[in-house]
Amino acid sequence: MRMLRRVAPYYTFLKEATSAPVVSVYDYIIIGGGTSGCPLAATLSQGANVLVLERGGSPYTDPDKISLHNFINSISDVSASSFMQPFVSTDGVLNSRARALGGGSVLNAGFYSRAEAQFIKEAGWDERLVEESYEWVEKVVAFEPKLMQWQSAVRDGLREVGVLPYNGFTYDHLVGTKIGGSIFDEKGNRHTAADLLGYADPRRICVYLHATVQQILFQDNKESGGPQAFGVIFKDAAGMIHRAYLSKTGKKKSEIILSAGAIGSPQILMLSGIGPTQHLQAHGIKVALDQPMVGQGMADNPMNALAVPSPVPVEVSLVQTVGITNFGSYIETGSGLSISLPWAQKIQTSFEMVSNQSGHPSKFSQEVNASLASLANPTFQGGVIVEKVVGPLSRGHLELLTTDPNDNPSVTFNYFKEPEDLKKCVEGMKTIIDLVDSEALSRFRYKSMPVQALIDLVLHLPINLRPKHVSAAFSLEQYCIDTVLTIWHYHGGCQIGKVVDDDYKVMGVDALRVIDGSTFSASPGTNPQATVMMLGRYMGLKILSENFSFGRK
Repeated sequence: MRMLRRVAPYYTFLKEATSAPVVSVYDYIIIGGGTSGCPLAATLSQGANVLVLERGGSPYTDPDKISLHNFINSISDVSASSFMQPFVSTDGVLNSRARALGGGSVLNAGFYSRAEAQFIKEAGWDERLVEESYEWVEKVVAFEPKLMQWQSAVRDGLREVGVLPYNGFTYDHLVGTKIGGSIFDEKGNRHTAADLLGYADPRRICVYLHATVQQILFQDNKESGGPQAFGVIFKDAAGMIHRAYLSKTGKKKSEIILSAGAIGSPQILMLSGIGPTQHLQAHGIKVALDQPMVGQGMADNPMNALAVPSPVPVEVSLVQTVGITNFGSYIETGSGLSISLPWAQKIQTSFEMVSNQSGHPSKFSQEVNASLASLANPTFQGGVIVEKVVGPLSRGHLELLTTDPNDNPSVTFNYFKEPEDLKKCVEGMKTIIDLVDSEALSRFRYKSMPVQALIDLVLHLPINLRPKHVSAAFSLEQYCIDTVLTIWHYHGGCQIGKVVDDDYKVMGVDALRVIDGSTFSASPGTNPQATVMMLGRYMGLKILSENFSFGRK
């Protein structure tokens, strides 16, 4: 039975950090109330006193802002009150990190799909507990979507071009074409990881919003000889300093847990003195532990796309259908998305450039040009088909630019550094081209608009800051390199076996763990959010079983 969703007024434990005492004490302090932090906190509250420090605001203040219909606008919002913080990687790719209770689940395209069986096996997780943890999440945030015309056509087109077998609706990761889950309900309302706080014991949890952690505090552990975490310093929205300390509860092992994401977790470790000695000293940070692998292994699954204008109306949809190929690329789609007027104007201008360059005859008919001109109306009549490279194999790194935790660090992903990633992208784009030309999508295609025109369109859009090459119009390899986008599935920076051990404990440090996507060496499944939420629940149960007499609920 699906749980009733609790909203902000009933979250009595949800408070602004300005109301926090100067000093407080808890069994567990979780830094980051995001996709993993919320289920982790809800679980730990069943047996301990838990503090969650979230630097962003609450998604419940304006639910319509994060609805399906406002997806593009919400990820384009760069205001101070936005739920996202934009950054540009050194690769010249526009990106963003979540800044909200619920983390990336507040901003993403909503697709819910579990990790592949091999990922779970390689992680060494208890398969039964994984299954239970996924189900715990799904009772609250996952829904079976209702397919309409565009998503159905893409489903049929994928089958037509050989992405087989067809697996129907399933949360499981299976090669072929399938319909996955969604965190959007039938009315287009988004259900985020913050909803999982409905499982929490309200007497044992406190969540502070707009609480920006400045650093983790360490003391010497006389037994181990290494540093031991014992508290944190955080600022509220007014700039006031607060301190939260771990309780001393005898046999119970109080801990600080970083769940600040692939960007935030390695950044906070470094700001606290855990990282490469030379780099930390260059920023005047006192070194608590030399850990050269913090910030290393950063990866972002490259995404490339084609926009397909349609002569007939299409529904508003985000990812529901996915093609899981056997060569390492995932095909996904969305349609009818509302976009901001400036972006609509940019797209219209790009269409005009593509259709009539340097005085050459227009590539499109009058009917097509008239349709493209309607893009000034900020709803795109058509769909976007994307491919995501599995893994990826290419790796980069993260470094501090300043010692202000509000500032973005420098992030390098090294897209397509490994030739195998580029090969997968090319195969994925070939599949998209075949899909666009399929019989199933024919009613959504202008006959006078060849695929080459769609390729030219993307090359003229200001989608990233990378240089564009003339050869990209004719070489899929160059097209992948020049038009690469993020799919927001970045990970790494605190990887298992390099920064944390198999229990997600920071190696060489007592009372400190990292539990989020920064520990992954690859992105699980087609989309990671289901597994990141599952991990929060999974590790919450593991920690409780270690330290408390606790039965699963």
